[in-house]
Amino acid sequence: MQHHRWDDVRDAVSAVRARWSGTGRVGIVLGTGLGKLASEIAAEASISYEEIPHFPRPTGVQGHAGRLVCGTLAGLPVVAMEGRFHLYEGFTPAEITFPIRVIKELGCDTLIVSNAAGGLNPLHRKGNLVVIDDHLNLPGLSGLSPLIGPNDDRLGPRFPDMIEPYDRGLQDLALSIALDEGIPAHRGVYVGIVGPNLETRAEYRYLRGIGADVVGMSTTSEVVVAVHSGMKVLGFSIVTDLCLPDALEPVVIEEIIAVANEAEGKLRRLVTRVIERLPSP
Repeated sequence: MQHHRWDDVRDAVSAVRARWSGTGRVGIVLGTGLGKLASEIAAEASISYEEIPHFPRPTGVQGHAGRLVCGTLAGLPVVAMEGRFHLYEGFTPAEITFPIRVIKELGCDTLIVSNAAGGLNPLHRKGNLVVIDDHLNLPGLSGLSPLIGPNDDRLGPRFPDMIEPYDRGLQDLALSIALDEGIPAHRGVYVGIVGPNLETRAEYRYLRGIGADVVGMSTTSEVVVAVHSGMKVLGFSIVTDLCLPDALEPVVIEEIIAVANEAEGKLRRLVTRVIERLPSP
């Protein structure tokens, strides 16, 4: 089983440092709904994943580039992953989360993640934003923990506490900004599954029964590693389709992408305002 090695993290950080000397404050995983945020970053370096040692190589999933963008956004230094990795592409949990280690070592103390998700909560609507309050990442749902294997104490503790994987203060900040901006947003529980097939009706019923509001194929592994490394995390889901088992309609991927694109402006505005108002470390 793969695991993260301190030397590999240092190699990757050195490669980035050769191109960018800044100290990051906020790491951003530009998942669905945040892709265009990359163009708003005042980039000081944009480094292809292929140029960073030990980074996974993108498989070309639509809508995901493969660059680490370092610069400033809303006045703060940021390190953004333009393009993320998924278990369904064949990557291991350790490969998917390696970039999070690098973002942390570049100085970032906060991580912002986003995803497109199916809505399991009948009170949510297509295009709504969910501020993630908690997640389900159990074996059998989204596979194994990215922390399996020998633990390097320089990277984090052997048994990290997951009592508050998503920082409560950052959630409150995001929800209050959403209210000010008139953006419909809820607090909710995200469940990560492997994919790439969508769930059966019986599976949706099960996921709703164990407490999930939204379901997707990413995010949970990255958050576990971010928490392990001591970062504060803020997560967002865009509800792109409704997965209500008794009123299920066939999924049209083009429609999901259209809903995500429509919600993107709202999420971008929200994330930018959150970064502007981040409390000092």
